[in-house]
Amino acid sequence: MATEEADFIPVKSADRTLEILESLASGGSTLAELSTRLRIPKSSLHSILRTLEHRGWVETDASRSAYRLGMSALLIGSSYVDQDPTVLRTSDIMDSLAADTGETVHLARLEAPDVVYMAKRESLHPLRMFSAIGRRLPAHATALGKAMLAELPDDTVRRLLPADLPRSTPFTITSRDQLIDELAQVRELGYAVDAQEAGIGLRCFAVTLPFASPSKDAVSCSAPIARLDDEKEQEIIGLLLAARETLGRQFGARRSIAI
Repeated sequence: MATEEADFIPVKSADRTLEILESLASGGSTLAELSTRLRIPKSSLHSILRTLEHRGWVETDASRSAYRLGMSALLIGSSYVDQDPTVLRTSDIMDSLAADTGETVHLARLEAPDVVYMAKRESLHPLRMFSAIGRRLPAHATALGKAMLAELPDDTVRRLLPADLPRSTPFTITSRDQLIDELAQVRELGYAVDAQEAGIGLRCFAVTLPFASPSKDAVSCSAPIARLDDEKEQEIIGLLLAARETLGRQFGARRSIAI
């Protein structure tokens, strides 16, 4: 019997509109660039862009030659984060982790093959990592991603990730098989480590959150390696594990989800 997904036929105009917005999310583009990239006739594309501009989803420059996302995109994106149950549940814990460690704390969600930053607390040190809410990073190169991937069966990881993984730094794991070996260690330890794999000079530690099984969210603490020693690393790991236990007690057992 046909599944609901197999029977689904997208509304063409809605599909095109979303393709345009997703393309502009990567950066501003001219009408010609969008038309070529999305294979939409310029006349149809121009009409959609004018409508999006009228509704505040798209802005254009004075010459009307280039388009970018508008204020409505920011407002809707902010509303998503503000209303997300996990962001709300973890707000106090993230505040505590940032205060106790003095380092940058992130909440991220797995959107394989990437993770997406959902919330953050900045380190007060002048030397700290740069990040932005909504930013995507390769899951295999981050402690956040490895923590969440470790909760999945190896066959699922193979389905979600290519055999050859993109390199972010010279330290990034680029073999899926090697990554799967490391995920086994993550399961044993209960936490994941990113040793300059996403950014040179940075080390990150992460644990999954106890709201679903497998977990689709994780929290991390990142710091420049210049401020880390064995004692500081163990302190951060201990605080992350304690935070997960606290959230588990506050919000109960995990619920199962499909990946």
